[in-house]
Amino acid sequence: METRTSAFRYPLSTIHYQLDWMSTMNVLGVILARAGSAGLKNKHLLKLLGKPVIGYTFEHVNAASLLTWVVVSSDSQDILRLATAAGIETIVRPDKLATADASVQDVMLHAMEQIEARSAFRADALVVLYGNVPVRPAGVINRAIQLLRETRCDSVRSFSPVGKWHPGWMAQLKDDRVVPLQAGSIHRRQDLAPLFLHDGAVVAVSRDSMLRGRANPADPHAFFGEDRRGFEVGVGETVEIDTLRDLYWAEAVLRAAHPDAMRIAS
Repeated sequence: METRTSAFRYPLSTIHYQLDWMSTMNVLGVILARAGSAGLKNKHLLKLLGKPVIGYTFEHVNAASLLTWVVVSSDSQDILRLATAAGIETIVRPDKLATADASVQDVMLHAMEQIEARSAFRADALVVLYGNVPVRPAGVINRAIQLLRETRCDSVRSFSPVGKWHPGWMAQLKDDRVVPLQAGSIHRRQDLAPLFLHDGAVVAVSRDSMLRGRANPADPHAFFGEDRRGFEVGVGETVEIDTLRDLYWAEAVLRAAHPDAMRIAS
């Protein structure tokens, strides 16, 4: 068994690996929190019911028993200080990986390389966690890791139904002319073919699949691999903060779940 310290379960000394992938995996969780944002400035640090937005993801990883090691990758000193105070190891993200054009797979590869270079830890799988997602379904991180472990697939993502935002009801506007995106006419939602959108709650990826990103840097989704799996979560169970309206929506969801929570300060 690995030696674990702190609430976040990352091993600091002895790690023993078993060959049976079905019985154990060393899973590296990486919280991504870039300082810059094209939409909402300092979104990871904004207060939400009295705590920073990223603080909720700290709580989510604390509740995920199948994570072995957790790190925060950021170019923000404020975010790195918050992570350290929460007992989470940090990785200073280089400038070239702190731009809006940097791919998730490049940032994840950098995090894995940094951790493995300075410790005896070797990741069998990695979990992508966005620091601007303060609301996730309970147990969603463990659920993704479990499916990855059971199926030995390349990647697992959480998906939410698109609901009324369905391509069957979408159209292009060419000047003032409406051009349906799909031919035909479906007026009942229940008659639409079920479609889903990745909601940003969690992505779990095998080591081998992540390494595809290194071999195929021109494809930002190479790390998803060939055998891609997913599972459904409810509409609205995940809230990702990209606009001020998202922040208000997250507050409403959290207040509904915890009626005694403090009112947002700003």
